[in-house]
Amino acid sequence: MTRRYIVDVDGVPPSPSPISNAVVVGNQCWISGQLSVGDDGTYVPGSTIEEAKRAFAHVFRIAEAAGFSATDIVYVDLAFIDLADVKAVNGLYAELFPEGQRPARTIYQAAALPFGGRIKVQAVAAR
Repeated sequence: MTRRYIVDVDGVPPSPSPISNAVVVGNQCWISGQLSVGDDGTYVPGSTIEEAKRAFAHVFRIAEAAGFSATDIVYVDLAFIDLADVKAVNGLYAELFPEGQRPARTIYQAAALPFGGRIKVQAVAAR
């Protein structure tokens, strides 16, 4: 039987939705979509890059709490409000995931994100 457990993380703001930060199933960690939120869980507006940095920081913190590292991330899903922001986020993505360690990725435009966010980041890590 595959082991399955919920990961909730100190230091990552709680979601206003009834979700877990992540679920680990076997050797995979499925990390819920992260937005640019502050320590109190409220949305922190900013440029798409600023919001992406905050969201990725939450993703990495959750992965670590589940016993995974950034290099274990194998898939990233990015939802943008404006696809014109993809080019700017590509630069950040290249910094966060050096060549040879870049996960598979999906990018799409969303009609809206919670709180009026500009970007949402979710990921899957595996070992």
